[in-house]
Amino acid sequence: MDQYSTIVSGFGGQGVILTGKIIARTGMEEGLEVTWLPSYGPEMRGGTANCTAIISSKLIGSPVVKEPSSLIAFNKPSLDKFGPSVQQDGVIVLNSSLIDDFSLDKSHKVVLLPVNELAKDLGNQKVINMVALGGWSKATGKLSLSALKKGMKLTLEESGKERFVDINQKALEKGYETAKEGIKASSV
Repeated sequence: MDQYSTIVSGFGGQGVILTGKIIARTGMEEGLEVTWLPSYGPEMRGGTANCTAIISSKLIGSPVVKEPSSLIAFNKPSLDKFGPSVQQDGVIVLNSSLIDDFSLDKSHKVVLLPVNELAKDLGNQKVINMVALGGWSKATGKLSLSALKKGMKLTLEESGKERFVDINQKALEKGYETAKEGIKASSV
């Protein structure tokens, strides 16, 4: 695998930073080179947050990315800020629960996922990030669902949050299956 970069962006409290951390941790567990660069707004909850995660089979020269391979956008301001910089033929996973009006380069592969509704169906609004990450896995094919489950489990266990592993596994599966079944990846 050559270098593959992802920007995850949204409001503070949507699990943006954790999502990027899980991508990096999973890549590391898969024997890849990784970087993870978080960025927070002045206020954590409700402010803006984004992070960049890079996975690569070769050494990574810099954690800074100008044209990411993919984007997970949890809200419209995130899409507006980072969407135009996604490289041609890149993947954009949109939270269609909060983003219903957008225009993107026709070369992008766009996955519309109503992550808020899917998380609500699972009984826990806090797992929207794992729903989106499951959809990202399906759309990009860069890290398998089983590898992400393992990376998520290790990340949560290390932070003393092992009680959330089961619901997060279900959320990853839901996002993966929804991206596969109904909310097809398509060009816009």
